Amino acid sequence: MARRLLLVCLLLSAISRPALAAESLVRVVVFPGVQAMAIFAAQEQGLFVKRGLKVDLTFTANSTQLREGLAKGTYDVAHTAADNAVAMVELAKDDVVVIMGGDNSLNGLYVQPGITSIADLRGKNVAVDAPNTAYALQLYKMLQLNGLQRSDYSVKVVGGVQLRLDAMRNDKSIAATMLNLPYSLIAERDGLRKFGTAVQALGPYQGTSAFGLRNWARANQDTVVHYIQAYVEGLRWAKNKANKAEAATLLVKYLKMQPDLAAQCYDIFADPAGGFATDARLDIDGFRNVLKLRAEMEGQWGGTPPPQQKYIDLSYYSRALSGL
Repeated sequence: MARRLLLVCLLLSAISRPALAAESLVRVVVFPGVQAMAIFAAQEQGLFVKRGLKVDLTFTANSTQLREGLAKGTYDVAHTAADNAVAMVELAKDDVVVIMGGDNSLNGLYVQPGITSIADLRGKNVAVDAPNTAYALQLYKMLQLNGLQRSDYSVKVVGGVQLRLDAMRNDKSIAATMLNLPYSLIAERDGLRKFGTAVQALGPYQGTSAFGLRNWARANQDTVVHYIQAYVEGLRWAKNKANKAEAATLLVKYLKMQPDLAAQCYDIFADPAGGFATDARLDIDGFRNVLKLRAEMEGQWGGTPPPQQKYIDLSYYSRALSGL
């Protein structure tokens, strides 16, 4: 009788005990670069796992692959220039929403060593990822501010920033492109010349941002909140200069860069003025300028952009931060 009573008690205990929740899979797509540091840190520090997430990270070669993959459900969250989210909504009619910021793009205009002024780019080739989004629009505007219209040069679609740097190394007919970390530093080591930054020329700009399909976010609200929390925790850990050595090794591991370059990139990343937003906050003025630039350079919306709230839902971010 006692044995039977014990078995009954154990059975009731097992029934009443809540089952351990399975890990939620989040498929994330990014460009390889320092802007993904928070993801690297959250992975290596177990911060995603701590919040019940399993993150499958994919590096993309270009923004077309990223946007199409997100639209088809191959990926759940994309981290790239906010203008890509706008383009998905306006050009592809995909209902995506920006849920978090990241950086100001950290882009600089880089040219071949023989180019001595922007006027020298007349009649030359410039390299872009996609011809009608994001950092290509930055490039066009910077050239326009210096007297060059789009008819004054040729646009060559190459792909992501690493591919554009490789193209400039291997094809000297490609005279200019936009580059950010770590490829901007590599370009300078290779002798390419820097003609200013996008932020210096254009003002605030919302570069890397996190976004996903609106329906997916609504259906997975807790997952989205937990993802943002782990991301922000990873960002805080990585920006803590006490963790510099360990954080720099993540750049070596994930991006296959040399340790001295990783240390140089880290110093920019951790600098409050380096372009990476505290806690990945979205820069509303920068996002407004994204829309303004698209309206001006692509003639979108008849030149008058809609309110930025059309593309943003920061309710997930607010929940995430309130729980940290």
